[in-house]
Amino acid sequence: MNTERSSGTALQLTGVTKSFRVGTETVRAVRGIDLSIQRGEIVALLGANGAGKTTTLDMVLGLTPPTSGEVRVLGDTAEHAVAGGRISAVLQTGGLLRDLKVGETVKLIASTYRHHLDVDEVMRRTGLERLANRMVSKCSGGEQQRLRFALSLLSEPELLILDEPTAGMDVNARREFWGTMRKEALEGRTIIFATHYLQEADEFAQRIVMMAGGEIVADGSVSEIRALAGRKHVSARWADARDEELARVAGAERVLRRTGERVTFESGDADATARYLLTETTASDLEIVAASLDDAFSALTSTDRTPATTK
Repeated sequence: MNTERSSGTALQLTGVTKSFRVGTETVRAVRGIDLSIQRGEIVALLGANGAGKTTTLDMVLGLTPPTSGEVRVLGDTAEHAVAGGRISAVLQTGGLLRDLKVGETVKLIASTYRHHLDVDEVMRRTGLERLANRMVSKCSGGEQQRLRFALSLLSEPELLILDEPTAGMDVNARREFWGTMRKEALEGRTIIFATHYLQEADEFAQRIVMMAGGEIVADGSVSEIRALAGRKHVSARWADARDEELARVAGAERVLRRTGERVTFESGDADATARYLLTETTASDLEIVAASLDDAFSALTSTDRTPATTK
């Protein structure tokens, strides 16, 4: 691994805001975020539609300037990093010529770079060899995403931005894609990806940055983000439980479900809930499970944080 590539700061956002004029109103899409990502990190950017993820990535890629604040990419401006081929992206749409073959597309884009990876090597690394003679127009959505990924690797970028990279892919294609991405990460490449598939963030990311209403509402490892939800699921076999008894369980905030003899509680104090069930009731066979990433996502983004509009 290149130690120069895998050390230092890859991305630094300081006080970054972005506003748009929509008719007579100003929409604040990003509202003063600070973010530092080190080289070699694999970071998932999560948030509901309208959270500010895509706008933030557009600023990182130099596609739109911030209204205020500073964006530094690999110690330089976003525009210079892009021009130098040091940052690349896999976006959801655009950029493909439907009347070319897959192999022709990769060769054409490679010709625009002064220095680029070997085309055959890129085709092999991204699993496009068998599709080389297929027309782009005949490729599925997932195959076109894989082609975009191949194009993004041609300049051998140090920072790779992925915006919903597996959109349109089936389960097997997603698995193959992330297998390829793991290999790229092992080479020291910094990867930032936005996704709606929370399982992908759970399995692949080293760090999660969660956005809501144009702000960063959580930043940490998967386990740290789960802990922020502040709740665990406690389940037990309790065949004769009555409603009034369920309501008295210490630490439990609500009953999530009853399935046969098993009752599952959402608890803010799992120890207190478990202690009560074992000492004050006939419950048995307890299980305590940490909040899932889905639970944390819902808890951290459930508040109405729609970006403010001003006249």
